[in-house]
Amino acid sequence: MTKILFVITGMSGAGKTTALKALEDIGCEVIDNLPLSLLASAVRDSETSAPLAVGIDARTRNFDSAKLAAACEELAADPAVSEKIVFLDCDDDKLLRRFTETRRSHPLAKNKGVAEGIVAERRMMAPVREKADVIIDTTDLKAADLRLYIENNVIAKKENEPVVSVMSFSYRQGLPREADLVFDVRFLRNPHYDPALRPMTGRDAPVADYIAADEDFPLFFKRLTEFLDPLFPRFLREGKHYLTIAVGCTGGKHRSVYVAERLYEWLSGKKGYIVTLTHRELDKR
Repeated sequence: MTKILFVITGMSGAGKTTALKALEDIGCEVIDNLPLSLLASAVRDSETSAPLAVGIDARTRNFDSAKLAAACEELAADPAVSEKIVFLDCDDDKLLRRFTETRRSHPLAKNKGVAEGIVAERRMMAPVREKADVIIDTTDLKAADLRLYIENNVIAKKENEPVVSVMSFSYRQGLPREADLVFDVRFLRNPHYDPALRPMTGRDAPVADYIAADEDFPLFFKRLTEFLDPLFPRFLREGKHYLTIAVGCTGGKHRSVYVAERLYEWLSGKKGYIVTLTHRELDKR
């Protein structure tokens, strides 16, 4: 399975925190201010199939723009990694105004003024800016506009492929706010009431076999895929390149996990889509 990596970097004050939050809200695993020396291991040791978004900038310990560009180039050469550098930029005057309004100190200003810190940072960031796959000018973007741009042009535009995110969740913990389509599978028989199956999850074979043996499951899943199949091209025509499908059950551990896994397998067999899978309650553990 290819690991999708977004390296979020750029000028301090240009909106990196907003960009990372947007990526987190649409299903990415997010790590901010990651030391450069840990980048490769963070990508390869990630235990979730969700895309990984890593924030690295001038605040990062021992930051070196040229080394970051080289590390990203090395990861991009790995066939198991699909990597994209997103550089957030902004006019110097607007950056100065943002730091002044928030009364924050610039990470490179030290004993100098904010303006001098911005100049030093722009010089420092030049090598990685040259290697960036996407450069976003946030000078005139509101936070909501930046989030929309991230959704439609960063996530969904890798190789011009739409992204479909499948997630399981527990109704007890509330509906996922990012969900576009929600399916309730609480009608399926519940492994929770079998003492032998209760400690397991929908990823374990005994639980999967138990749910699949429900007489209503085969017809339900067949109709679910038949319902979804014609929707994807219609969403694309409407300009929606990122779709989140949420599957819920009572505890988010058994039925929703199994159905989400099956749905992920079905979607992965369709050409032209980037598909991710997240188990919200299991990931919390």
